[in-house]
Amino acid sequence: MIRTQSIPMLLLAGIVFALLPLTSGCAGYHLGNQYLFRSDIRTVHVAMFESDSYRRFLGQRMTEAVVKQIANNTPLTITEPALANSFLTGRIIRDRKLIVGENITDEPRSIDVGWRVEVQWTDRAGVPLMQRQSLRLDRSVTFIPEGGQSLTTAQQQLIEHLARDIVGQMEVPW
Repeated sequence: MIRTQSIPMLLLAGIVFALLPLTSGCAGYHLGNQYLFRSDIRTVHVAMFESDSYRRFLGQRMTEAVVKQIANNTPLTITEPALANSFLTGRIIRDRKLIVGENITDEPRSIDVGWRVEVQWTDRAGVPLMQRQSLRLDRSVTFIPEGGQSLTTAQQQLIEHLARDIVGQMEVPW
């Protein structure tokens, strides 16, 4: 049988043990993506990606994907050059298509598409904001034409992967 004097003491001990984790080391953690990016940069202008490829509209598609990734996954605001305090420029410097596997009649069964993209993120003074002054990303995707996939779908998948990689490189190093 618990005495009536010990009930307030047990209640106080329960409250103390419940609040103890709040005062430990976990209290310094932050939630949300605003802490992953530089606090001094609020806006970014994404210039149209240039392309050394002979395939049309790759630069426009890459720019659109990067802008969407920045808008959806960062606290940065996309703006025009006159109002921006940072600038992101990029160039597709290599576009390749390689047959990985063929059938017995020499028709392609598996095709690899790869790009190399060079990206720079600078502030108004031209100071680089990424860990490396110029970032080169290599990425490739394999598609199977017999399975209903096409070069366009493979390129779109490649564009989305590269856009995520670029925005990931914009994060502050730990």
